[in-house]
Amino acid sequence: MNDLTTGKPLKLIFFFTIPLLIGNLFQQLYNVSDTVVVGQTLGVKALAAVGATGSINFLIIGFAQGLTAGLAIITATRYGARDYHGVRRSFAASIVISILMTIVLTALALTFVDPILKLMQTPASIFANARTFISIIFIGIFASMAFNLLSNIIRALGDSRTPLIFLVIGTIVNVVLELLFILVFHMGVAGAGWATVISQVVASLLCVLYIMRSIPVLHISKSDFTVTIKELWDHFSTGMPMGFQLSIIAIGTMVMQAALNSLGTDSVAASTAASKVDQLCSLPMSSFGVTMATFAAQNFGAGKYGRILEGVKKTLWLSGIFAVAAGSLVIFFGKPIVTLIIGTADEHVIQLSQTYFNIIGSTYLLLSVLFIIRNTLQGLGRRVLPTLAGVGELTMRVFAALFMVEAFGYSGAVSAEPLAWLGSCAILVPSWIRAVHQLRNLKRSEDFLSADQADEAAVPTDAQPKFES
Repeated sequence: MNDLTTGKPLKLIFFFTIPLLIGNLFQQLYNVSDTVVVGQTLGVKALAAVGATGSINFLIIGFAQGLTAGLAIITATRYGARDYHGVRRSFAASIVISILMTIVLTALALTFVDPILKLMQTPASIFANARTFISIIFIGIFASMAFNLLSNIIRALGDSRTPLIFLVIGTIVNVVLELLFILVFHMGVAGAGWATVISQVVASLLCVLYIMRSIPVLHISKSDFTVTIKELWDHFSTGMPMGFQLSIIAIGTMVMQAALNSLGTDSVAASTAASKVDQLCSLPMSSFGVTMATFAAQNFGAGKYGRILEGVKKTLWLSGIFAVAAGSLVIFFGKPIVTLIIGTADEHVIQLSQTYFNIIGSTYLLLSVLFIIRNTLQGLGRRVLPTLAGVGELTMRVFAALFMVEAFGYSGAVSAEPLAWLGSCAILVPSWIRAVHQLRNLKRSEDFLSADQADEAAVPTDAQPKFES
């Protein structure tokens, strides 16, 4: 486990982010392998069917990711405060909440698959394949929830390397099973879905074994599950806003997907392929953001407020530089990459993909600011803000769906993303400015404690200063 409360902030952030980045890369390869294998073996229509379910998938799986990330923030704060008993109780509370939410999500998702696909105007030519693929993914919600919870908890303790290893293994399993199920057993898009679920089960089991063998602080007993209603509520009220944030964003994405579907199969296929490249290029920015949530939570728990400000300032510069480089990459080299993914020389699809890159790549800098500020505020325990930021994104996506698509066609649909980032930043940046003033005031208390005193005595979780909204 790694302590992020001592040492040079930028160095710690950078080396914590590297395995996290590689891990997120392999996480995306789950979806990219679906796209490449399906596109190359089953054709453009099958590719469009998988792509048409992306926003629905994000609605449910994104909620699981946000929820577990929020739960892990409390764990990270207690770990930074050296409250190891509190760490175990936090882990137990997170397990209880995750199990309950898995049951609810699975039941709702499988019940409303068809109505949602129809509401999104999924083309009739790809409807059956889209329903098959997303239904299988929803059956495996338990696997996604388990892996996200366990990997987030491990990272909350400062270990970003081990989840990477398990993701690599899971991704290899995913690719092998996809090729086996599609090429040998001729299972079609269902093969891609089952391969993804099974690979996530494998990665989850590896996390469990690692915790049992190597992380004593997470060895929970029956007594740890006797958490109070207050503890459950603290975790629930921290995790749910982050889950809702991603779900609200997903709803906006679904609105845009419906508008995109109305533009035809070529538009869906182009966005499916281009968005995979976009997701890969934006991974370093999102990885820096995730790192800042853990960094801020641990240092806030340790009462080291000045380190948080220093870390944010330097990470904004580093992530911004990458944003400019990544934007240039997708704008100038996106076409050949998309051609490789879809396995076709369809000029119309390729040209639509280039339009996507021109709009998205030129606004990456805004996205990098969004990731850093949003995750840092979440790490500081801001519970309502993620939901408000999600509402800002939803509002801008609905605006794009209602007005931009009709006025500008495909370009209007793609512009929904940078408009959504702008809407979120409009809420987050003023909140961050207030947070900076609060952290500077809290830093004064830091000057009254010596480093030795801070290391010798664990600070009870309930004694931590409250970060004002």
